[in-house]
Amino acid sequence: MASANNHVGFEDQTLRDGLQSEARRFSLPEKKHLIGRLANAGLKRIQVGSFVHPRRVPQMADTDELVRSLEPPEGVVFSGLVLNAHGLERALACGLSDVALSASVSDSHSRRNANQNAAAAVDAVAGLIREAVQAGMAVRGGLQCVFGCVYEGAIDPDRVLAAAEKLAAAGARAINLADTTGMAHPRQVADMCARLFRELPDIGLILHLHDTRGLGLANMLAGFEAGVRSFDVCTGGLGGCPFVRGAAGNVPTEDAAHAFEAMGVPTGIDLAALVKVVDDLERLLERRLPGRMAAVLRAAAQKTGACGVRTDD
Repeated sequence: MASANNHVGFEDQTLRDGLQSEARRFSLPEKKHLIGRLANAGLKRIQVGSFVHPRRVPQMADTDELVRSLEPPEGVVFSGLVLNAHGLERALACGLSDVALSASVSDSHSRRNANQNAAAAVDAVAGLIREAVQAGMAVRGGLQCVFGCVYEGAIDPDRVLAAAEKLAAAGARAINLADTTGMAHPRQVADMCARLFRELPDIGLILHLHDTRGLGLANMLAGFEAGVRSFDVCTGGLGGCPFVRGAAGNVPTEDAAHAFEAMGVPTGIDLAALVKVVDDLERLLERRLPGRMAAVLRAAAQKTGACGVRTDD
């Protein structure tokens, strides 16, 4: 349902999408530290991991243990990504109450990611959504490669709508449209969101945008103008699908928060606190991350002598 509210909400996916392709393995204490800092920076939804086979995504091998060790602060939701029946069993067993269940609308990507064609994957996820809802979980249904696939090109919007209708009918409370390959442009995003709001007026929309071609933030703003009020982000601009050739990271949490706040749209994000998370990630990964606002705030702090973005506290 299109929203007229002048505010946005973010789900930070640094711990899942952000880390899943990183060669450096993050320990449980490191993950918990990052989650704590994200919550302190004002993030109200944090995706803490995915329930996938550890051989395919080694970084997610400890997701069950991580979830069991966490106690969400008041007002903060921890979520996880589920792609198959075994993943749902694991999420239920460790007590997670909020999940995203996702399938690709690209046959080529789906075969690489889930070993089945897109139609079969969507049907399977719809069945899992029913199971999760019956178990009392809050469920977001996700569609990958909505705006194009590097392996097969453009995706028919009719296919996207049909898949979204299946997930909504299965009980998903919102549909997440993912630009997995970063091929979207703002007009395409606006048109797709407008169509889904029109055809599925009672279902919320979420955008998951990658910045592969430098249009991630522009696409986010196009979605906002179309009525979307919920977005997935990754601190520092980390992320990318390991099964997509050349996929880049997500829209940086700090850049998205700055853009909306600059336009007078409240986000609830403390940018100075969020930059501390970027500092932590850059120290652990031993490289600069692509997000822009961390560098801007560091430079401003050096110029004024402020200490708000130091990481040694």
